[in-house]
Amino acid sequence: MTWTANSCFVTLAILFLWRVEEIAEACSCSPAHPQQAFCSSDVVIRAKLVGEQEVEVGNDIYGNPIKRIKYEIKQIKMFKGPSQDIDAIYTAPTSAVCGVTLETNGKEYLIAGKLEADGTMHVTLCDFILPWDDTSATQRKSLTQRYEMGCDCKITRCTSIPCMITSPAECLWLDWVMEKSVNGQQAKHYACIKRSDDSCAWYRGSAPPKRDFLDIEDP
Repeated sequence: MTWTANSCFVTLAILFLWRVEEIAEACSCSPAHPQQAFCSSDVVIRAKLVGEQEVEVGNDIYGNPIKRIKYEIKQIKMFKGPSQDIDAIYTAPTSAVCGVTLETNGKEYLIAGKLEADGTMHVTLCDFILPWDDTSATQRKSLTQRYEMGCDCKITRCTSIPCMITSPAECLWLDWVMEKSVNGQQAKHYACIKRSDDSCAWYRGSAPPKRDFLDIEDP
């Protein structure tokens, strides 16, 4: 009897640890430059959050209900996504499972997320979400013109010196080593654009890219 009880305890402990590791891995993600977030997301919108409620969206493999937070939104502008408007955004109920907490008092956000097969938009802590008032003029301009021009480029984040690129089609992102922030000058004011020779370089400004490029190694 003791052996059986101990075996059950060990099994439960293993399942618990597996679940904790699964949750931790689910929220493990590297910071992304706004352009990377734009290029990798299914949907990028400017939206006003007007409501919030907890809903059930099905059951897990054990028959337990899967809960989500449903944020009701008023879409202001879609920069990337499906032809129909998005009227709600779904996320996990807590940050422990990658859920995102947003203000629902009419605050406006720039939100990048994934589109599920049923047409609903979902976001996690790994997605790019920023209050609209915190976006720079360059970021707002890039959402409609410039980011898409650089989706074939690779942005390589430098975490410590020395760091380097391995291809002319890369831009070196130095915000972390220069400013100890992933929301530094390159994130706020630059886009990585492909040039006519298929190389990529940082571009700054609100006008369409012409000559105002930075060399790849110069942030």
